[in-house]
Amino acid sequence: MAVVKITADNFEEEVMKSEVPVLVDFWAVWCGPCQMQGPVVDEAAEEFAGKVKVGKLNVDEEGTLAQKYNVMSIPTLILFQNGQAVKKEMGFHSLEEIRAMLP
Repeated sequence: MAVVKITADNFEEEVMKSEVPVLVDFWAVWCGPCQMQGPVVDEAAEEFAGKVKVGKLNVDEEGTLAQKYNVMSIPTLILFQNGQAVKKEMGFHSLEEIRAMLP
């Protein structure tokens, strides 16, 4: 399953109303660690296809959503289940660490 671009316009539908857990990668183009995290998040999306939805949210484009979820540094990964943020991890994470955070 491809990674979904999360925006204010589709956040409600893609994240809050999702039938499966959603891992959202909060990132920015200028952020070095975010550029390293991106391919790992893509790999997780492939591995967990059908079980977990994976999305990326650009904090420069969607600052209001980043503020709402207290994203103070990037990259930040937040796992949403049933419309609730249930886990939040800041900084770069390996595929093994991402696996451990997913249900």
